[in-house]
Amino acid sequence: MTREPALLDRLRTPATPPPLDWLTLGDAFEAACLLRCTPPPTAARPGTTPTSYTPAVEFNREDAAQRMRQLLGRLDIPVTHEAAVGGLRRRYELHRLWVPREHHRTYTRLLDAGWWQGRRELLGGPLPGASPARRRWVSRLAASAWRSALLAGGRHVRRHILGVRITDRELAAVLIRGAAVLDVPARLRPGTGCFLVSVADGPDRERILSSAALEPARRPAC
Repeated sequence: MTREPALLDRLRTPATPPPLDWLTLGDAFEAACLLRCTPPPTAARPGTTPTSYTPAVEFNREDAAQRMRQLLGRLDIPVTHEAAVGGLRRRYELHRLWVPREHHRTYTRLLDAGWWQGRRELLGGPLPGASPARRRWVSRLAASAWRSALLAGGRHVRRHILGVRITDRELAAVLIRGAAVLDVPARLRPGTGCFLVSVADGPDRERILSSAALEPARRPAC
């Protein structure tokens, strides 16, 4: 019988770039998570995947687009924001962000490095003897992954759970591990073409929402 590989079986190790500092890592990792919550832009080539970091990304919620703009701005990556409204009886919004061609290489490098370094910090498990500052930053990475999913993923809210639907397998693993870092048990349920990651209503839901709330300002690294 063929065995499906577990989400957390192992960490793939690409060519390792120089590590990012914690502040840059936090912003780049969250931006990468936001990107992985979205399908490729309608203008993208067929078969484009989130990890190709196309210079355009589309959101159907303004707050997700504004958060992406804020993160890229803090990474010194300029972006153009275009908004459109469509539909007849059911209106919808589409927010497209464009990174200028001359900044595409920096955008790709930072988001790729942020994703792999942040993923490694989260999925690598607790580090023996890790400093309190490092543990705090790993918790912030966990919170930023959930913030991205709640902003840009498909929310699945029921009386007994808070869940998000996402199509990216690796992001699902990050959310499960991120919830554990935040002391919240999470469940994974495969669906048709997506994964549903959920936490129970009550204290678990409140802890995730509180942790994932937007910070008032970025503070210096500890």
